[in-house]
Amino acid sequence: MPGTCVIGLQWGDEAKGKIVDLLTEQHDVVVRYAGGANAGHTVVTGGQTYKLSLIPSGILNAGVKSVITGGVVLNPPSILGEIDGLVQRGVQVSDNLMISDRAHVIFPWHLEEDRLNEARTSKNGEAIGTTQRGIGPCYRDKVGRTNAIRLGDLYRANFAEKVKSVAADKNSLFPLLAAGTPFTPLDADQIIADYRGYAARLKPYVADTTAYLLDALENDQRLLFEGAQGALLDVDHGTFPYVTSSNSSGVGISSGSGVPGKYLNRVIGIVKAYGTRVGGGPFPTEQANDIGQHLRDRGNEYGTVTRRPRRCGWFDAVAARYTARLSGVDVLSVMLLDVLSELPEIQICTAYEINGKRVEQFPSHVDDLREAKPIYETVPGWQTDITGMRRWEELPKNALAYLRRLSEVVGRPVQIASVGPDRAQTIFHPECEFAPPAARTPVLAPSN
Repeated sequence: MPGTCVIGLQWGDEAKGKIVDLLTEQHDVVVRYAGGANAGHTVVTGGQTYKLSLIPSGILNAGVKSVITGGVVLNPPSILGEIDGLVQRGVQVSDNLMISDRAHVIFPWHLEEDRLNEARTSKNGEAIGTTQRGIGPCYRDKVGRTNAIRLGDLYRANFAEKVKSVAADKNSLFPLLAAGTPFTPLDADQIIADYRGYAARLKPYVADTTAYLLDALENDQRLLFEGAQGALLDVDHGTFPYVTSSNSSGVGISSGSGVPGKYLNRVIGIVKAYGTRVGGGPFPTEQANDIGQHLRDRGNEYGTVTRRPRRCGWFDAVAARYTARLSGVDVLSVMLLDVLSELPEIQICTAYEINGKRVEQFPSHVDDLREAKPIYETVPGWQTDITGMRRWEELPKNALAYLRRLSEVVGRPVQIASVGPDRAQTIFHPECEFAPPAARTPVLAPSN
């Protein structure tokens, strides 16, 4: 059976959760394979808005198992808060959520280390833009191994001994990191007590998800992989060092989930109809002007998790073409198309000028990207409200032309367009093979 993945191709916040929610009913298992609570998803359905960070969007479908794998770093209070919020709203969680015992756990020392690091780098130059939720320090300890604690370790006899050892190391480190910034020493006994309480509440969900997913595939179940953040934030292939701490592009699916790549046979690349970025780092098409503010206001461009205002700009086809290739994308889904509806003209970046030369490949070094001047192609807008449209053929001529041009410059067919936040405000191309049955419409014959 097919394995499908939904990947954001920009700097995150591409509205992936909406597409995952729509495709969930066609799958048996939805898998979150990387990232932490810094990656938010917003799903609007049935007049209700759900904001999720760690739990896959598939949890809103009672007949589907939602799995958090070992590639994710887990903050126990955060996920328990999500679970409680869903249960209070009548969402079935107890039988539908599974969390890997291999997932690395975020502790108070990770949060403090994140805060102190960000304060120091902010003094010395442009900060990376961490959400200060302990994600990076937890991944750093994971790779370093010595101070790493996985979820399964919380149930072992030596858990308290491990916490005391790590807390002592971190208390020795903090004065060096602080550089004058106030901090509070760690209380190991309190941490042990708190995390034993978290462990007791999480225990019903904890399992070997790697074995579960491999068994599911061998039993012909359909898996839907849910990417976190965006491919341009990939730690190895993104705009380093202004990236996240995991492989957020399609290359991270197997390493994060434990599922071999041979089981993945279709990848949907998610892009906004324009560009956004949060935090530091170069953003060639950024519009720090009235256009950028218009996009921010119309698109409600404020972080799901942090509520930080996002930087906004025109669509960057050079970057999207790169990440589409990197993630093995088959088709594109263009989100927030309605945000552009009031603009008389729209620009698309089709190449860069770097040091006086035209460049069509995305630079591998952040300094080159910082020097990149976008080369734009201007297309006419449609200045029509499209939020009530439900068929591909209903879209204005200029909106369809814009989608076709994005397809051409990115090199992948556009088969999904979103015209509003609700799941019903999603239009599937008549040839889209994975459109939900209710969304499939025949191609209309041209009228005389």
